[in-house]
Amino acid sequence: MWSYVWLPLVALSLFKDSIIMAKAATILLPSQTGFDISRSPVCSAPDPNLNYRPVIGILSHPGDGASGRLSNATDASSIAASYVKLAESGGARVIPLIFNEPEEILFQKLELVNGVILTGGWAKEGLYFEIVKKIFNKVLERNDAGEHFPIYAICLGFELLTMIISQNRDIFEKMDARNSASSLQFVENVNIQGTIFQRFPPELLKKLGTDCLVMQNHRFGISPQSFEGNIALSNFFKIVTTCVDDNGKVYVSTVQSTKYPVTGFQWHPEKNAFEWGSSKIPHSEDAIQVTQHAANHLVSEARKSLNRPESKKVLSNLIYNYKPTYCGYAGIGYDEVYIFTQQRSLL
Repeated sequence: MWSYVWLPLVALSLFKDSIIMAKAATILLPSQTGFDISRSPVCSAPDPNLNYRPVIGILSHPGDGASGRLSNATDASSIAASYVKLAESGGARVIPLIFNEPEEILFQKLELVNGVILTGGWAKEGLYFEIVKKIFNKVLERNDAGEHFPIYAICLGFELLTMIISQNRDIFEKMDARNSASSLQFVENVNIQGTIFQRFPPELLKKLGTDCLVMQNHRFGISPQSFEGNIALSNFFKIVTTCVDDNGKVYVSTVQSTKYPVTGFQWHPEKNAFEWGSSKIPHSEDAIQVTQHAANHLVSEARKSLNRPESKKVLSNLIYNYKPTYCGYAGIGYDEVYIFTQQRSLL
């Protein structure tokens, strides 16, 4: 008797709940909400404190990006197209900063941009190291002078800034985090306001700590203890996230300057949406959101730069003046690269 009465009641309750949930999930068009669609749209006035045409400078790296398979020119340098697409997907254009072109030209180009990406790679000494150091110092000078000018330092870029700030080229230790996906572990009680993560939806932030949503591809890292133990580093950056390598070693994976719009990544925010050469790169919808939010944050910071150079100079130096080369047939490395030689440098 009891089961005869109880089951219909449960079924009725579940039916009512499903109706309520269906109503809550219904997406209504403006015409279905009583909104007067005949009204003229409101076109808000541009914020005079923002630059709606930001340009990002990306520093080229020695070589063709394909171990000489595409170009064996001794003066060749390259930028993986994924870094260009990262900036473009956030709403910016790109000017390549060719590391081995005459410094006068390179730093004239730096005056045309509103932010910089320092890419991954292998070069840690010689001319490349010195150019990164000079660009970094110029960027700090511009921020100190009142211009908001961001840097994204990714993998090698982060390692170089760490060496420059700490004044110790041997501060990194060997790690085994090559060609692998991982989660990100947020430092306890860290304040993510002002960091890349500030606009991430709560659910995505939670998944970052449990799911493999970011790509790692490096042989070196720095432990939180070594990082915090260096006064110059701990004064300049706060640690936001850490990761664990394949041998259980903990290393610093995301940092944010406490004074400047400078973000350092040991992981690769550009790969999820734009690189396909490795089966280890995450391509889930959540992983793509990570890339998109990283792009949005960079460009939102660049919009705060009020540097408005002459339009003609910008157009003459945009990445559109170059053609990318497809190099994904081998199934490793980058899918597309822009290759530069000194003879092709623009101004």
